[in-house]
Amino acid sequence: MTQSLSSAQINHLRQMLELEKEDITNRTKNNEHNGLEDSLRYQTGELSSIDNHPGDVATELYYRSMDISLLEHDDLQLDRIENALTQMNEGTYGTCTICGQSIPYDRLLAVPATRYCKEHSPRQQVSDDRPVEEEILMPPFGRTSLDERHDQNGFDGEDAWQTVERWGTSNSPAMAEDNQIESYDDMAIEADDEIEGCVESLESFVSADIEGNPTGIVRNHHYHKYMSSDEGIDTLTQQDMIP
Repeated sequence: MTQSLSSAQINHLRQMLELEKEDITNRTKNNEHNGLEDSLRYQTGELSSIDNHPGDVATELYYRSMDISLLEHDDLQLDRIENALTQMNEGTYGTCTICGQSIPYDRLLAVPATRYCKEHSPRQQVSDDRPVEEEILMPPFGRTSLDERHDQNGFDGEDAWQTVERWGTSNSPAMAEDNQIESYDDMAIEADDEIEGCVESLESFVSADIEGNPTGIVRNHHYHKYMSSDEGIDTLTQQDMIP
């Protein structure tokens, strides 16, 4: 035994572990392994689930997945308890597996089956491993999103989504990010700012000839909005491109 724990403390912790082990064992036995001993046919009443859409048995599948998770948790906890009882018999109980220091008695009372001190508990360490697909999906719309690039104003991934989005999605105003949405017409990304058929707002009022040379401006409401928002400073003035 470690010097940090007395015989009375070890005995008390042993009783806690044995009681928890008995509770988990009885619970698993009495509930027939969370119902996993029964087939899906017994739960749904169907002779076969092959001819059914997965959504038809979604509730049953959800609860079966939950039962599997609970059973795996109980099995893992039983392994931890068995390991702790073995350490008690070998006299190594109460020592952190990582640093070799004694685990405080208060922590052992809270988590009798632990093998780690608070500082080296695995749950305290956030993994740096990230799904490889995040390299493609970040930023939003993947590598085809060019909004952050000052040298690019072409048709990109976001514009492609906005074009498709105009035909409708499965979302409703109630599911929109903006809780003030009242119409399906206002749900599109940047619905108030985006001008259909234009990448930049300038394109909605600046005219050009077939060779791309500027020929003038059309002072429509897009133009007045552009000027009143100060976007035209250093870019477009009242005297620019007047035929």
